Amino acid sequence: MTKLLATLIASVFAVSTAFAASHAGAPMAAASGAKPAASSAMKSDKAMAKTEKKAAKKKATKKAAKKDSMEKKS
Repeated sequence: MTKLLATLIASVFAVSTAFAASHAGAPMAAASGAKPAASSAMKSDKAMAKTEKKAAKKKATKKAAKKDSMEKKS
């Protein structure tokens, strides 16, 4: 039982050391101030959707106003 426990603990330390070594040179996003590309792409998609929604609303308002003015003339 002791050998099994010792093997388990040794394997956990080996995996954690290997993980730390493989990520040692990778900069942290929060520390460097860099934003991931996916985040900036998502922001531009949101901005595009917002612009399209605003244009559609403006077009609908303009169409409704035109319809109201046509009804008033009748």
